[in-house]
Amino acid sequence: MMAVGKTTAGQLCAKRLGWSFLDSDAQLLADTGRTAQEIFDVDGDEALRTLESRVLVEAIAHPVPVVVAVAGGVILSEANRALLVDSGVVVWLRASIATLGDRLARGGSRPRLGEDPKRSLHDLYRTRHGLYASVAGFVIDVDDLAPEEVVARILAETGLGGEH
Repeated sequence: MMAVGKTTAGQLCAKRLGWSFLDSDAQLLADTGRTAQEIFDVDGDEALRTLESRVLVEAIAHPVPVVVAVAGGVILSEANRALLVDSGVVVWLRASIATLGDRLARGGSRPRLGEDPKRSLHDLYRTRHGLYASVAGFVIDVDDLAPEEVVARILAETGLGGEH
């Protein structure tokens, strides 16, 4: 989900592992010159999801180990879900709706939240919760964790941390 801390935790995790890091939203901006919100506003949801899927495919094909902060809407595609499951370790950073709402209230516009962000967030969560669960190899509840604690749990749960 948006605002769960994928980028922050992903960057820290990649640094700890000595891996590359790729943020889907940043890559989308680099590829198109537009944010996800701008693409959504101008071209619509389907165009945004198509571009996000392309970014996912390219990220997974990366020739070196990479931590990918995957755009939250990628999960809506069955093909993307299969690709995620087959690509490596999938960690779902899970937060309560209250936590997500608090984080979103602090700023930044997000696609699909529209004029009633609280209701939209509830709808997105209800739609995506089961989909995230279906691909997650590991779940980290992030509500009361600092980013460094999230990374420590990711590395411990997945066994990726090893002896670094």
